Amino acid sequence: MSHGSATVSATYLELSQEDGAAHKFYEVTVAGLTVSVRYGRIGAEGQTQTTTFATADKARAAAAKKIGEKVRKGYAPAVPGQRAPRAVTRRQVSSAPSTARSAAPVLWRFRTGSAAFGIHVDDDRCWVGNQRGDVYTLDHEGGVLARFRLPDGVKCLVADDFWIYAGCDDGKVYDLSSKLPFAAYDIAADVDIFWLDIHEGELNVSDRDGRLTVIDHEDEHQWARRSQGEHAWMVRADDRAVYHGHSKGVTAYAPDGSGELWHTRTKGGVLFGWQEGDVVYAGTAHKAVQRLSKATGAIEATYTCDSAVYSCATSPGGRFVFAGDASSSVYCFDQDGTRLWKLGTGDGSALSMQYHDERLYLVTTDGSLLCVDASEAAVAAAQQGTVPVARDVKLAAAMPASAPATDAGAVATVAQAPSGAIVVECVQEAGRVRVHVVSGGYDPSLNVQFPRAIREPGARYVVDALHTAAGGFYRVRGDIQRLL
Repeated sequence: MSHGSATVSATYLELSQEDGAAHKFYEVTVAGLTVSVRYGRIGAEGQTQTTTFATADKARAAAAKKIGEKVRKGYAPAVPGQRAPRAVTRRQVSSAPSTARSAAPVLWRFRTGSAAFGIHVDDDRCWVGNQRGDVYTLDHEGGVLARFRLPDGVKCLVADDFWIYAGCDDGKVYDLSSKLPFAAYDIAADVDIFWLDIHEGELNVSDRDGRLTVIDHEDEHQWARRSQGEHAWMVRADDRAVYHGHSKGVTAYAPDGSGELWHTRTKGGVLFGWQEGDVVYAGTAHKAVQRLSKATGAIEATYTCDSAVYSCATSPGGRFVFAGDASSSVYCFDQDGTRLWKLGTGDGSALSMQYHDERLYLVTTDGSLLCVDASEAAVAAAQQGTVPVARDVKLAAAMPASAPATDAGAVATVAQAPSGAIVVECVQEAGRVRVHVVSGGYDPSLNVQFPRAIREPGARYVVDALHTAAGGFYRVRGDIQRLL
């Protein structure tokens, strides 16, 4: 077909393997001097890279080379839309009534309307994400501050310094740190995300098949390993290792992927993970949380529950260890493993949890975010049957929901950069669009981690702040506006 004076040709290929390993597409479009490559999971929008060549002949030759490489890898011509998207794994969990004699002292409750897995709590606010793709932020007293609407179910919420990310069932990881969410990472089409963690901009993904995949700040694959077990519901990372929990225990890998550091079999398959300075905690299917040394993998303590452990957390430094089980109970242990209390949640089983300032925040199978008073006095009163009346938080009907920006048109524009703002520019390098800083006082050779969906060669954007990451790149903090 023709497009203006240029002839446009498109080649669409798919690779779908019966064993479930790969289910992805690759489309190459040539329009005059321009070659666009779009790729991703079958049925998804995917991501696009565009390159401009000196002549039309060079553009056609480059496209033919790309197509040939994919055909040699097993891709074949297909018709878009004929093959159905592969279903992602939805975590199937059961939740029985609690056997605890007393109820937990719940201060307030926010019902999100769908099973909730994602939680993050910091000094300023609480974040909760559910299976419908809703993410809410609330203050510590339950006031709803903001709402995001993501395209698919939220698997987990993770923080990396100032930045908050949501891992979703559509295979993308969204940056929720500014008013408008962006897709920061687009995970390979053959990865069925179970959990993720981000450390210094590097994304660590654990999946259904027991793999660990590591992707850098430019959304480029770094390395992958397959652990001994499957169903990897735990990944935690720090400077010394990536800790991968699966059906056969916990395996630690060197951060650069150079090798396995240790492997420890746990008491049952790992269903959740937490970390503190020198230890990691694994919640298991066999009714226990186990504390492992980060240095050696040795099991230092076991915290025994009465049902499979869906989630766990600790107070700072591991002074107290908390667990949520499949029977709608929540536990507190001393650091040596002594059980201090067991209480019923009243709202299903806790699928994720986090402790902050003598409060325990839970997200549950019935989609509630619960704020539990975990102070010594409140728990002692609860054990005697005295609990506060939980306040039900209501969502303001008029509260808008921010959806992700899918192209440059979704970003607000400004005619000139405000005083103190920083200007960055999209530059084409070696077939990819990179982003560098234009404003003075920054290293123009370093890449800026920047939403791929809005990158256009030559476009300039204004950002509020840049921070230097340990990996040698800049990260954007605050809102992004396009400079006209």
